[in-house]
Amino acid sequence: MTHHLVVLGAGYAGLAAAKGAARRLRRGDVRITLVNAVGHFVERVRLHQLAAGQQLKDLPLSTLLAGTGIELVVARVTAIDAAARTVRLDSAPYTLAYDTLVYALGSTAATAAVPGAAAHASSVATYEDAVRLRERTRDAQGSLVVAGAGLTGIEAATELAEAHPGLKVQLVTDGELGAGLSERGRRHLRTALDRHGVALREHTRVSEVAAHGLILADGGEIPADAVVWTAGFCVPGLAREAGFAVDARGLLSVGPTLRSLSHPEVFGAGDAVAAYGPDGAASRMSCQTGLPMGAYVAGSVAATLTGRTPKPLRLRYVWQNISLGRRDGLTQFTRADDSPVAAVLTGRASARFKEAITRGTVFALRR
Repeated sequence: MTHHLVVLGAGYAGLAAAKGAARRLRRGDVRITLVNAVGHFVERVRLHQLAAGQQLKDLPLSTLLAGTGIELVVARVTAIDAAARTVRLDSAPYTLAYDTLVYALGSTAATAAVPGAAAHASSVATYEDAVRLRERTRDAQGSLVVAGAGLTGIEAATELAEAHPGLKVQLVTDGELGAGLSERGRRHLRTALDRHGVALREHTRVSEVAAHGLILADGGEIPADAVVWTAGFCVPGLAREAGFAVDARGLLSVGPTLRSLSHPEVFGAGDAVAAYGPDGAASRMSCQTGLPMGAYVAGSVAATLTGRTPKPLRLRYVWQNISLGRRDGLTQFTRADDSPVAAVLTGRASARFKEAITRGTVFALRR
């Protein structure tokens, strides 16, 4: 009887998992279905560019899956019935039965974190979010504040400031800018923000997002014509609702082979999964993590289905790439545990390096 492997999500992790499994299981009696809400691959690491008005390359999933034998279903997942081993969708075929499930539904902006963020703030967490922000700022000449100074916030602030010189951009964070970077890396970030005219406010906690800007915990306000919310990410509630073991954040809880702790027929990869290395450190939400997790899950699933024991996942980091507009960047080299070393690459060299890595990622997914 044909074994049905269903992969939910065609981001970096899901696409790598589906294609890797197809390659490893091509001689087995296995059918693979990939479910995604849209019919094209979203280069999430470029969404700040899309928001700033740049044209991104169209990457149809049908083209990326050509010749693999993978069936593509373009639909949104509305529920998972763990007991029946089915997935419910918002369009035909409406229900999919699975024998093995790969959960790779990714993350979205945590706009529920403070009151008003969902109603009044834009984000760059999804393709649709970036398009809406692009339309909102197309002829912007007023003020915009980016709340959250992680990598996404820094990239959004500098990209939008460069694309719209008449736009007054502020970057607000409740901590210190670049806290996880080396001293040299932090200095370069501040220089880049100054050059782009981005005003920085550190140690500033937001209590509410209003139609006219940010309301702060100390009672102050930051008026703005537009707010971009980049202060963290959250995951869909589907895993929790299905009864899968999840952590406090709702991320799928998995073991060292990325297999669900509660449902052995379920594997997970990417932002929606709580994966931990041998040192106990949690994986961070990033393409740099999602892609190898997806490739690993492909091997883990294939090993399990063919009676072999997969080796535990070992996540290792090498660098963090941060865009600072189209002609500047910061590459922070790291230890394997993601802690920074002194070495950095900056300026045009870093921008070219990140572009090469980003293109190389798509090339790897094509193959």
